[in-house]
Amino acid sequence: MNAALSARLIRSALMTSLSIVVAACNTTTQAVKRTPVRIDIQEAVGFTITEEARIPGAVRVDYDQALGLLEQNRLEDGIAGLESIVVEAPGLSTPRVDLGIAYHRAGDLEAAETHLTQALEVNPRHPIALNELGIVYRKTARFEEARESYEAALAVYPGYHYARRNLAILCDLYLDDLNCARTNYEAYMATVRGDEEVSMWLKDVRYRLGLEE
Repeated sequence: MNAALSARLIRSALMTSLSIVVAACNTTTQAVKRTPVRIDIQEAVGFTITEEARIPGAVRVDYDQALGLLEQNRLEDGIAGLESIVVEAPGLSTPRVDLGIAYHRAGDLEAAETHLTQALEVNPRHPIALNELGIVYRKTARFEEARESYEAALAVYPGYHYARRNLAILCDLYLDDLNCARTNYEAYMATVRGDEEVSMWLKDVRYRLGLEE
C-alpha cells in the first residue's frame, strides 16, 4: 500500500448534522418514540432533513448550547449536554447523530457506533448517520459493513460527496476493488471539481487498471 495514500483522511465535515432542522414547540410533551422525518433532495445543493416534534422550548435551547460547546471543541461538555437531550427527546435522530459524531471526535468509537445505530433505528435512511457509521466500521476493520453503509447513504442521495469519497477510498485501500474505486472517484470529481488530491488518486487507480501510462 502506498504510504502517502494510506494517510488519507476519511472524514465528514465537522458536525455535518448542524444543517438538519428540528421543529420545536413550547410544550412539556416529550417527542413520540418515532418522529416523522422528511428528506428533501436538492441535487444542486444537497439535502435537508427535517424532523418535526413537540419538545420543550428549554430542550431546544439546551440543544443549541450543546452544539455551541462542540464548535468550541469542548467535547466533554458538549457530549454531556447532548446526552441529556437524547433522554428528553428520545424520538429524534438528529441529536443522536451529533452525539455519535462527537464521540467519534473524542475517540470513543464504541459509543459513536451505539448512538449512530440508535439514530438509524429512528430514521433508517439518514444519510449522515449512514456515512458516519461507515467511517466507524472502516476504523474497526469491518470493511464490508462500511461499504454497505456508504452505499446506503448514496442510495438516499447519490450526490453526497463525503460518502462517495469515503467509498472510493475504502474500495481503493481496503477492499482492493479498483473498479469500484475508479467509479466512485469519478463520481466524486463530477460533484467536487478541482480536488487535486482526489484527481491524483484517480490517476493512480487508472494507472493500476492499465487505463493510463
